[in-house]
Amino acid sequence: MLVRSLQFFMLVTGFAFAQALWAGDAQLGKGLFPVCTACHGPTGQGNQAMSAPKLAGQEKWYLMKQMQLFQTNARGTAPGDMQGMQMAAMSKGPQLASAAALENLAAYIATFVDEPSPITVSGDSAVGKNLYPVCAACHGASAQGNEAMAGPRLAGQNDWYLVNQIKKFQKGQRGYHDSDHGGRQMRPMAATLTSDQAINDVVAYINTLATTQ
Repeated sequence: MLVRSLQFFMLVTGFAFAQALWAGDAQLGKGLFPVCTACHGPTGQGNQAMSAPKLAGQEKWYLMKQMQLFQTNARGTAPGDMQGMQMAAMSKGPQLASAAALENLAAYIATFVDEPSPITVSGDSAVGKNLYPVCAACHGASAQGNEAMAGPRLAGQNDWYLVNQIKKFQKGQRGYHDSDHGGRQMRPMAATLTSDQAINDVVAYINTLATTQ
């Protein structure tokens, strides 16, 4: 009985230790973030003038995955994707070369207050609601994100950024690399939005979901 109890204790504490390692050190991450502020802002709220998305409120697993894609040239190397190329270069700084550094950076970003994003996209949210079910399978009914389906959180993201990224998927500027499984999954879904108006409509609907988070 004592042996079983000890084994259970070791299992639980080992899992907790692994979680603690995965959580990262936000204080160390704070020291890494200044290089990100020029584009994403000091509190990760995004900057449309720099085509830099909001980071605050995004899930840590997705932030880390995208950084890894940039670092391995699986994102940010497609012709015409100037912003992606810029981000790929920034991701390869020596201070971000380890998985631990990315965990620390993501942990610091997770401390940011998730401020509402300004609405900049005009669309018919009622029409967008009818288009959204194809997105919900991966991103969730409330656009809250789903790691198991590699679907990031969409609710609360800068709407102009969502429009831009859907178009990048359609052009093959994202989801082109074999190791980007989530991106490759997204490309045929983006293709279901057959006009700029349809893109604006579905993003307008996603804007309404930010208030449900």
